[in-house]
Amino acid sequence: MPSRKASAGSVGRVGVPMLGTTALVRNGVMRPMALSKLRRIWRKYRKWGLTVTLAFTAGAVRHPDRIAVIDDRGSITYRDLDERSTRIAHGLRSLGIGEARPRIGVLGRNHRGVVESCLAAGKLGADVVLLNTGLSARQMRSVVEEQGVDLLIVDEDLLPLTADCPGDVLQVVGWVENPSGAVAYGDRRWHTLDSLIASSPGWTLPLPGRHGRTIMLTSGTTGTPKGARRPEPRSLAPISATLDVIPFQAGEVMLLAPPLFHILAFGHLQLGALLGATFVLHRKFDPRRALDDLGQHGCTSLVAPPVMLQRMLEVPGAELSTCDSSALRIVLSGGSALPTWVANRFIERFGPVLYNVYGSTEVSWATIATPRDLIEAEGTAGRPPRGTRVAVLGDSGEVQPIGEVGRIFVGNEMLFEGYTEADAVTETQLGLMCTGDLGYFDEKGRLFIAGRADDMIISGGENVFPREVEDLLMLREDIREVAAVGVPDEEYGQRLVAYIVPEPGFEVSAGEVRAYVKRNLAKFSVPREVIFLDELPRNPAGKVITRELPDPPADLDLIPPGPRTKSSLPAHRRDAMA
Repeated sequence: MPSRKASAGSVGRVGVPMLGTTALVRNGVMRPMALSKLRRIWRKYRKWGLTVTLAFTAGAVRHPDRIAVIDDRGSITYRDLDERSTRIAHGLRSLGIGEARPRIGVLGRNHRGVVESCLAAGKLGADVVLLNTGLSARQMRSVVEEQGVDLLIVDEDLLPLTADCPGDVLQVVGWVENPSGAVAYGDRRWHTLDSLIASSPGWTLPLPGRHGRTIMLTSGTTGTPKGARRPEPRSLAPISATLDVIPFQAGEVMLLAPPLFHILAFGHLQLGALLGATFVLHRKFDPRRALDDLGQHGCTSLVAPPVMLQRMLEVPGAELSTCDSSALRIVLSGGSALPTWVANRFIERFGPVLYNVYGSTEVSWATIATPRDLIEAEGTAGRPPRGTRVAVLGDSGEVQPIGEVGRIFVGNEMLFEGYTEADAVTETQLGLMCTGDLGYFDEKGRLFIAGRADDMIISGGENVFPREVEDLLMLREDIREVAAVGVPDEEYGQRLVAYIVPEPGFEVSAGEVRAYVKRNLAKFSVPREVIFLDELPRNPAGKVITRELPDPPADLDLIPPGPRTKSSLPAHRRDAMA
């Protein structure tokens, strides 16, 4: 009599493309299971491909009673999440959403409704546009029109952001404080996800004629965000390569702190679902609550951008020192530059658990820094994982020598499929895509980021890297936050301005800031203006919105830039040039 169990390798034999299965088996993505379950998962793969919909619905087959999400409303299992998303899909279909009107915009904070909406869209074969909650009403209308959104799923408190959207765009409320019934806003009443669930059937939907796509917006920190089409993975090879470096395990309890519309959170939502993770989500980030979550829920992993890790470290000493982080094995940072002092302090407090991922919406990941990398080479972005190529190229496309700054190009299986705007283009060389960042490799193949290519300024004929100045100033205990940017200058072409948020209880002067930079970097890197702010403008993912920084006053005394000296370069670059 044939066995009722199938080996992990059976998945590959029935056609799911695989590469590097060792990590998948070791970390629990692939496990022996009953043949009946394997067949059900295979049918779901045929329906939806390697998408977030497959990841969660496969979880409903493998471990239906496991908690999938803990949010501000409580907890919900994989089975219930699957059933609720099916009912939502039926409800959306009754509103006319499907292959004829296939694009759903999701504007929500972190909660189960955002996850359910993405799953429901996948079951309909509809595209999901993950909308940034930090956009203005004007920007929201522009993005909705550009992306051709047919229906919006919007949290109740975010409805003012969609008030100016075209009238033919349907709206459903995703999160309400009172989940029963419809929601009145202005002179209209809106369906809610819960009302759709209550009024819709739960039977299996027909096979969609297409696989839905996920469209994410670029950060838009300097202009209007663009839509980037995320690819459907062709195999599990990218996941295997990640698990080779970052040891996520089956059954993780993962605190996802970044907004789900950001690639850092959404990518790990999909990865974690394949591992059967329990996700801890909150609509708004609070550093004290995040520390409490580590112990209360026994979180084994935390995903957060650097600014959130910094806020956790700033919680008063007794609360920080007594938080229970005994289960914490992995802290994954990404989305923006990780300051060296944040990395050092975090490792000092929580142990060697910190990983740093460098990438973008367009290229997914490029490099990963392990705890050992961060300890041995402060400020590194790490090395490319298996299957990813990274090159640092000069202006003429030549590969730069070790220690020399150039533009960063990346190639892997998860490059995005292009912008949704017809006139938006990307640059490629040697089969690799440009990230828009500047960086260099050290002699051990570790990448360092110098800043954005469009952030580098030329002042008095010298190249100035604002990121270098920011990293230096963040080492001071009297400075909480800093942003260094270039502004036009009639005499020198451009000049550097430093925007500084002092640490509470400290006083710092512009003269002290300039003198500190002059002692540690080249004279041309000294900010010619220093402006003090109460806070830096940031988007919900933690990136500084440079276009919202105030213009520098016109009556400040300016200091001229100075000449470059070899001794002003970072030590690892001086060694490379010796």
